[in-house]
Amino acid sequence: MSVARVVEISSTSSKSFEDAMQQGIARATKTLRNVKSAWIKEQEVRIDGDRVADYKVNMLVTFVLDDTDAGLS
Repeated sequence: MSVARVVEISSTSSKSFEDAMQQGIARATKTLRNVKSAWIKEQEVRIDGDRVADYKVNMLVTFVLDDTDAGLS
């Protein structure tokens, strides 16, 4: 049996939603082990004048807990 946990993270980029997503996943995998999936919950842009200045994604990242961590909440 495996047990998974889900955390919500936000990531921003001045380039694109794709870049914001890639940066968020890259950062999450530096800290979390056994990352298996991510669901993009929300997308948002910050406007500066008449231009898009930043792209932001909120995502739910799922990772499987190690057997030694399964009892933790």
